[in-house]
Amino acid sequence: MELYELTAHELMDKLNSGEITSEEITKSYFSRIKEKDNQIKAYISLLEEEALDKAKKVDEDRKLGKKVSKYAGIPIGIKDNICISGSKTTCGSKILENFVAPYNATVIENLNNEDMFFLGKTNMDEFAFGSSTENSAFYPTRNPWDLDRVPGGSSGGSAAAVAANMAPWALGSDTGGSIRQPSSLCGVIGFKPTYGLVSRYGLVAYASSLDQIGTITKDVTDSALLLNLIAGHDEKDSTSMNLEKKDYTLSLVNDVKGMKIGIPKEYIGKGINDEVRESVLSVAKKYEELGATIEECSFEVGKYAIGAYYIMATAEASSNLGRFDGIRYGYRTKQFNNLKDIYRNSRSEGFGAEAKRRIMLGTYVLSAGYYDAYYKKAQKVRTVINKAYNELFEKYDLLLTPVSPITAFKVGEKIDNPLEMYLADICTVPINIGGIPGMSIPCGIDSNGLPISFQLLAKPFGEETIIRAAYTYEKNFNFRENYKPTFKNSK
Repeated sequence: MELYELTAHELMDKLNSGEITSEEITKSYFSRIKEKDNQIKAYISLLEEEALDKAKKVDEDRKLGKKVSKYAGIPIGIKDNICISGSKTTCGSKILENFVAPYNATVIENLNNEDMFFLGKTNMDEFAFGSSTENSAFYPTRNPWDLDRVPGGSSGGSAAAVAANMAPWALGSDTGGSIRQPSSLCGVIGFKPTYGLVSRYGLVAYASSLDQIGTITKDVTDSALLLNLIAGHDEKDSTSMNLEKKDYTLSLVNDVKGMKIGIPKEYIGKGINDEVRESVLSVAKKYEELGATIEECSFEVGKYAIGAYYIMATAEASSNLGRFDGIRYGYRTKQFNNLKDIYRNSRSEGFGAEAKRRIMLGTYVLSAGYYDAYYKKAQKVRTVINKAYNELFEKYDLLLTPVSPITAFKVGEKIDNPLEMYLADICTVPINIGGIPGMSIPCGIDSNGLPISFQLLAKPFGEETIIRAAYTYEKNFNFRENYKPTFKNSK
């Protein structure tokens, strides 16, 4: 088995035992990237020289007997809306094509403190606006299971990189499913923590009340290990929760006896692909065999989530993207006669079609005369959704749903139909509105050879319950051992 095929914790074990070196790991991954990324296009930029220098430094420290972190020398992929000082942070947009971040995001500081380092910045839908990574200003990313299909989005580059063994693990961001949906379509583990558990400082904002940094990994153990590193209070983020630090690896227990799991009937009915539904119900049956109690429940208010989400998210995006004006940083038009021309032309030339669409929608719902009719009403729906989740989690330890109503669709299939693309998020956006944690776990393959995943949801800060249930399922059905990406291309 090649080094790049191992999980991060397997690499850590071999590295800390002296069986391999960090330099060998790093070279293995860059060799794999050079072999496969011309097909996948998972990375926007690579940090090969910096990574190899840090790998050699870690190896030297170990050789000299210096005390190092157990994570030291393990590389990682980073979504290109998370700032790394001295490196480009483009957000997949022309408007930030040459922007070099002057500081590190808090999650990057956390990884640096453990002597980890970065393979590169992964591709994404522009400013995280999308569910397919086709909205990147640079190029679309392809799905390793079928090169004619999308990897999902907006963290499609991170998910594809992990699925294609071009990174042992990666960070992404999740505003309405942007970690879980691409992880589902690429057959890897995607974990969106509770809002406020992981600092957003240094994450370029899309919708500040919904955005959350999370993990994309090859297995559940890696999710727990990586969450240990990135979770924690940060005084630089006013939404960061000051909670006692936890060790999430303690929840890696193969046991769900006594757990009560609810399946909202609205998420296994009309609109969900038959094969997806059957796979999710087979997961429920497996949990029942393992000692959990499974009950059908209702989450009727979920039908309002998509509408409320796209009002709130576009409104916040309109506000957050106002700073990209051609004056302070980023792209500036060369065609102007006055200040108004600079604003208009820089934004017209710098933003892509989907970014413009969301900015205009957001500006509209915040405008005088429409604020109460749309934005204020969406916020009331948010309160109703939160209340519904609270009531469900009084009865159940977890909720079980699909992640995506369909498996990976073909490149170009939905790009000209924004409404149909938005509906692909129907199973994921309520979780962000509620601020609760959710994890995508692969559970099978459809008739086209594409991954199917299920989603586990818990009450706020219930990550340990999710990890325990996901780990139990993984131990009884190891997707990675049974299925591998095929890199097939029907053209």
